[in-house]
Amino acid sequence: MSERKKVVLAYSGGLDTSVMLHWLKYDQGYDVVCMTADVGQGEELDGLHDKALKSGAIGLHVLDLRETFVRDYVFPAIQANAVYEGYYLLGTSLARPPIAKALVEVAVAEGAFAISHGATGKGNDQVRFELGAYALKPDIQVIAPWRTWPYRSRSDLIEYCRVHNIPITATAEKPYSTDRNLLHISFEGGILEDPWAAPPEDMYKLTVNPRNAPDEPEDVEITYEDGIPVAVNGVTLGPVALLEAVNALGGKHGIGRVDIVENRYVGIKSRGVYETPGGTLLLHGHRAVESLVLDREVMSLRDGLVPQFTRMIYNGYWFSPEMTQLLGFMRNLQKGVTGVARLQLFKGNVVVTGRRARNSLYNPEYSTFEADRVYNQADADGFIKLNALRLKLSTYRDRAMLADPTPDVAENIGEMRREFIE
Repeated sequence: MSERKKVVLAYSGGLDTSVMLHWLKYDQGYDVVCMTADVGQGEELDGLHDKALKSGAIGLHVLDLRETFVRDYVFPAIQANAVYEGYYLLGTSLARPPIAKALVEVAVAEGAFAISHGATGKGNDQVRFELGAYALKPDIQVIAPWRTWPYRSRSDLIEYCRVHNIPITATAEKPYSTDRNLLHISFEGGILEDPWAAPPEDMYKLTVNPRNAPDEPEDVEITYEDGIPVAVNGVTLGPVALLEAVNALGGKHGIGRVDIVENRYVGIKSRGVYETPGGTLLLHGHRAVESLVLDREVMSLRDGLVPQFTRMIYNGYWFSPEMTQLLGFMRNLQKGVTGVARLQLFKGNVVVTGRRARNSLYNPEYSTFEADRVYNQADADGFIKLNALRLKLSTYRDRAMLADPTPDVAENIGEMRREFIE
């Protein structure tokens, strides 16, 4: 008899993956090894091992990915000021690459031929998991049950659990779905599918209602080294502890709530509600420090690449050749972005009230509105005239074309210039 093939399942113990574990083993005939990634989702992991084994798994790997998630994925995104479609700080998007990497590593260690995940055929996560897996192990196979099995709804899965005596706590009336990690918590689906419906206040987990936030503002100082946050209020912290600290500060003041309709990679618009309190603080502080340090044209070049960088994260191309190049560019550009930003937190708002940097290009001798000895204001006259030259020539050309709309208008430009000046 041939040995049964192994599949590594990304397992949470919830409704979807509980059904998938049973379906992969008993309906498809595979040995299933479960893998649970701890990226700070705050869910209780106690008892997950016993549940997986009782449900038919031959083993469970619980991997603590919190440190690598923040250090290797969240902080590089902060360095690049990556925000998707103006609002979304990519909390879920950034968590998928380390999970995909872990799935592949467990598959290699276990000798599994395939990985499996609970993402649906409509969403972004299927793309992120699978592009990551294929980039890291091109010969890996993927089993995506939501794209192949006959079940089409949560009600179908609940009925499957009833028939097969699978213990679950889910009900068909769940009002929305959530996904949580150290950077954020997201809410979508259910009652949120109506973009006109306001999110229920009791939904939020990480932030207080700004109306109920403290009535006095609070100042916080965040220190950066080469664009990476390293300290809060002068206390040096590791990546996980630092993000937890700024999450608590931002959440206390109702900061980081976002309600958007975004464009999924598959072409569907989706309404998402997010809480990203700490990431919001880190982003504001980072922008403040680099405003002192980065050269204007260097910053402009970087800002032109940020939308593409951000889409690559959102669409699942973290392990692509182009991302490797962009990460190197962003990392190199951030050398010297070292300093402190002071933020004031109040009723859902973040205001930068101070910034200082060791390598600052800001020079008060040049910037002052008072008398100075380093800047000749008369130099601005020639600077402006040279930059205005192309604007003048464009106007001469347009007026000449109006006067004589023929292909050859060059001879009219000189006369039009004289008339324009007069």
